Amino acid sequence: MIDIGINFTDKAFGKDLSECISAAHAADVTKMIVTGTNIDSSQRAAQLSESHSDSLFSTVGVHPHHAKDWRPNDYETLKNLAKSDKVIAIGEAGLDFNRNFSPRNQQEAVFQFQIHLAIELNLPLFLHERDAHKRQRMILQEYSNDLPKTVIHCFTGDKTALFNYLDLGCHIGITGWVCDERRGKELQTLVKQIPKDRLMIETDGPYLLPRNIKPKPKSRRNEPKYLFHIANTIAQLRGETTEAFILQTTNNTKQFFSI
Repeated sequence: MIDIGINFTDKAFGKDLSECISAAHAADVTKMIVTGTNIDSSQRAAQLSESHSDSLFSTVGVHPHHAKDWRPNDYETLKNLAKSDKVIAIGEAGLDFNRNFSPRNQQEAVFQFQIHLAIELNLPLFLHERDAHKRQRMILQEYSNDLPKTVIHCFTGDKTALFNYLDLGCHIGITGWVCDERRGKELQTLVKQIPKDRLMIETDGPYLLPRNIKPKPKSRRNEPKYLFHIANTIAQLRGETTEAFILQTTNNTKQFFSI
């Protein structure tokens, strides 16, 4: 399995990263993509992917929460980071109108800078979106003729958002949100409707520990070793064998990121 979104630069992994990677391997998670969310974490994500070259890749980008911190030279900084063969996507980019930690106009500007960068470098886009799918869709449509491969990471939207993104050619990343009996009910229905060749899986650790793991882990920290649980849950919802589902999503991921 391949975990397409893991926040290994988070302080939650500061003391035992090597152990987490070993535990992931023991759980048949062979590759993990470390998410860059601002300039500092993108630099550290790229460094981690270089130092753990047998297991890790990374993205580099600026999350909408951090759009307010964007500086004119950040485009070139990300571009230089992306020269590494271990950096395989631009992002986590996009819009978040749920919390609005950055002004919306700045979110949109920084999002478009990163779209331009992905087009220039011909790298996939790794996107965040929350409560902003209409505007995000409009922006993506503006670049429809040049848009590189795009994945909506940690998708938690509704049916309209899902099919809007699918119509744009996007792939969909599913996390342990689908394992939540409270918030994940709609997603549990929607995962059945995602084309099998557009689906990828991720933990988004340390966040979104699957709520239906039994027995419950002592720690609330999510990590790649729990990816099988997410895959198994989605496979059951789709009426597929877990083995076939894992094979399909792993192949999807390899083709999407060219790894």
